[in-house]
Amino acid sequence: RGGRQAVARTCWAGWENRCVTTSAADHHERLHVPLRWWVQGVMLVATLWLALVVAVPGLVAWSVTAVCLLLLASLLTSYGGVEVRVADGELRVGRARIGAAHLGSAVPLDAEQTRRTAGRDADARAFLVLRPYLDRAVRVGIDDPRDPAPYWLISTRHPERLAAAIGALDRARS
Repeated sequence: RGGRQAVARTCWAGWENRCVTTSAADHHERLHVPLRWWVQGVMLVATLWLALVVAVPGLVAWSVTAVCLLLLASLLTSYGGVEVRVADGELRVGRARIGAAHLGSAVPLDAEQTRRTAGRDADARAFLVLRPYLDRAVRVGIDDPRDPAPYWLISTRHPERLAAAIGALDRARS
């Protein structure tokens, strides 16, 4: 405690009451699925519609297609809706959270290191939040003797920024 933290204040023009104060330890990212998944899903549903429209009445074909589109949208939105956030003295990944007091070192990994850490060199007890469309990750050591997970492996588009935010969180704690 007593460590100093860099703080930034962002205000939008004309919105003086809409200011956000962030520290160097803040990081926020949502792991959205890529656009090609949406395009491929819509093409799959369009193919289903084409098969149905020639075999069943139009109303049935359109109804099934609408339900499939809603199901596709909900699946891709929920799968890509995982948030990675470093703020308020903790790391949050999806619904999981861990306080700064229990975080060890954070190491940004390139694609090859991520593949090895998630595969051959993996520990079965590790907490993994991996997305197949993201090839880089951050390995965060866990310093909690009660936690069975030796580390968290988190997919991210910005491994250096996430590791720096976790490192700043650790420095602010000490």
